[in-house]
Amino acid sequence: MAASSSKLREKRTVEMRVIGGWVDPGSRVLDLGCGRGVLLEYLVKRKGVQGIGVDRDFSKIAACVHRGLTVYQGDLEEFLRSFPDGFFDRVICSRTLEELADPSAVIGEALRVGRCVTVGFVNHGFWKNRLAILLHGRRPRNEVYTTPWWKTRPGNPVSIVDFEAFCRENRFRIHRRVWLKGDWESTCRIFPNLLAGYAVYELTREQQ
Repeated sequence: MAASSSKLREKRTVEMRVIGGWVDPGSRVLDLGCGRGVLLEYLVKRKGVQGIGVDRDFSKIAACVHRGLTVYQGDLEEFLRSFPDGFFDRVICSRTLEELADPSAVIGEALRVGRCVTVGFVNHGFWKNRLAILLHGRRPRNEVYTTPWWKTRPGNPVSIVDFEAFCRENRFRIHRRVWLKGDWESTCRIFPNLLAGYAVYELTREQQ
C-alpha cells in the first residue's frame, strides 16, 4: 500500500510540474475542484500565485485550510458567477472535468473569469483501458485507473479524442497541450488517444 501511495504522489508531481510550468509567477489562480489543495499549495509555494480554491467536499476544504490556503466550499458554477470578467489570470480544472454535470457551461464560465483555463484528465482511451474492457468486460484497474469502481467518485470517462471534439464544438481554442504516457512521466508524441494515460490542456477563447 505504501509503494502504491508513493507512486501516486510521483504521478501527481509530474502533473504539477507541467501545470506549474505554464503558470506565471505572482498570477491570480482559481483552482476548481481543488481537492485537498496539493496542487494549489505547490503553486503558491513555487510560483507565488494569489490562489483561491473551491470544492464541494467539506473534509477536503478542511485539509486546504490546514495547509493555509484560501478556499471556499460550494458549487463551482455558482462560485464562478460571483467574479467579474477576466478577474483571474488562470483557472485550473485538474481531474475535475469528468465529474462536472455541465462541462461546457463550467469551462465557458471559467474562460469568462480567466484569461485561460488549464484542464487535466485521465485518458479513458488509453490502450490498457480498452484491453481490460474487451478481455474482462469490467472497469479497468491499472496505472491510469488505480482504484476499484466502488472507491471511485461518480464521473463520465473522457478520452483525448472526446475532449478535442468537445473543444471544437464549444469553440474553445487549444493553446497548448501535453500528453503523458501510462507512466505519467514520459511525454507521448504519437497516437495519444491510444498511448497517453493522462492529458493536460491550456484553453482560451477562440477569438483571442
